Amino acid sequence: MTTETKQPELVITRVLNAPRELVFKMWTEAEHVVRWWGPKGFEPLIKKLEFKPGGEFHYGMKGANGLEIWGKFIYRDIVEPEKIVYVNCFCDEDGNTTRSPFMPNWPLEILNTVTFEFEEGKTKLTIVAVPINATQEEMEVFRTNRTSMEQGFGGIFEKLEEYLATL
Repeated sequence: MTTETKQPELVITRVLNAPRELVFKMWTEAEHVVRWWGPKGFEPLIKKLEFKPGGEFHYGMKGANGLEIWGKFIYRDIVEPEKIVYVNCFCDEDGNTTRSPFMPNWPLEILNTVTFEFEEGKTKLTIVAVPINATQEEMEVFRTNRTSMEQGFGGIFEKLEEYLATL
């Protein structure tokens, strides 16, 4: 389920058939993250995962054509197993923040709040993403690309569901 607004926030909700503690763990340990993070058709590359406030998740995604895209999370707040707050950005292989390789006016930083709610043996996962320190133009580019982001997260969550089913 997705909430559509004219605001720049992106809100995506998904109910996963797994306990909250397990779903939370999927976001916190490299051996799990590597199994599902990133769009379909891309191989995840994990350079660093320091799951703590101020820590960094530095990752890459390698496409079948050899294209590599790098990104990072800087964790701001973690409340186990309820919430993860992080700033996400594109970066180079060394972790230096860069512009999006696809859209030059994409915001440099996106604040993401991921919540994990227990719901009758399942987990309601909600992501709220909003640009920070962005220009009006960057905010508009983010807002107008909502459908693309929803599709991207949809594919990521399908991979997460498939992986959870193997555990």
